Amino acid sequence: MPSEIEWASAAGRRAIGNVEITKTQWGGFAGATAKGRLVGFDPIDADRDLADLYQAGIEGEEPERIWDYLGYGPFSSAEDMRPWLTSVAEATNAVYVGYRDNATGRLGGMGSFMEIRENFGVAEIGNIWFGRAWQRGPRTTEVLSLMMHHVMDTLGYRRLEWKCNAFNNPSRSAALRLGFRFEGEFLNHLIVKGRSRDTAWFSITDEEWPGVRAAHATWLAPTNFDADGNQKQSLSDLTKALW
Repeated sequence: MPSEIEWASAAGRRAIGNVEITKTQWGGFAGATAKGRLVGFDPIDADRDLADLYQAGIEGEEPERIWDYLGYGPFSSAEDMRPWLTSVAEATNAVYVGYRDNATGRLGGMGSFMEIRENFGVAEIGNIWFGRAWQRGPRTTEVLSLMMHHVMDTLGYRRLEWKCNAFNNPSRSAALRLGFRFEGEFLNHLIVKGRSRDTAWFSITDEEWPGVRAAHATWLAPTNFDADGNQKQSLSDLTKALW
């Protein structure tokens, strides 16, 4: 069931409407790339990226749990991962990108731009996973912020979506922390690994994005972290204040 904080995120949104839109086409995501202070993303190249991504997916404590809510994985070897990685690199219905550390040049995870509707200016970021080494600290937030910037600023889309398995509480929390707002739960939405999936939906609209963008900039600023790397303001507090 939705949490109180999810309902709170939805309560302050604008009233429904039907404003006229004259624009009829938005740009696509082929070749999407971006670079921030710590990390960046670039399109998946299976031959180049296989070793990094396989290693990221097996390191740390209980790495097999990374794949619990994804439609693929875990993989028994790099060669076991290769056909899947090749297929997503060549996908025509989504653009998959790797998350690269600027200092080391190594990938620590990946995600995709998906459910792309260029005629309506709507897209989703999804298929997101991070190796254990990336799951704490600012790199994950920065690279997801870069993806959000690409959709809403670089391409000027009207709506950005985040969807996850309704049981995936960490993903639901991450959506709210990043500034997405809850929209509801779709029952019997998908079948994933042989099980029916109920899906929680979140979104950001172009009216909401400027506030979210400012919250990200405040949180990611080097001045928001002390000498030990501890945050001074939490992103959750900054985005919650927008409701």
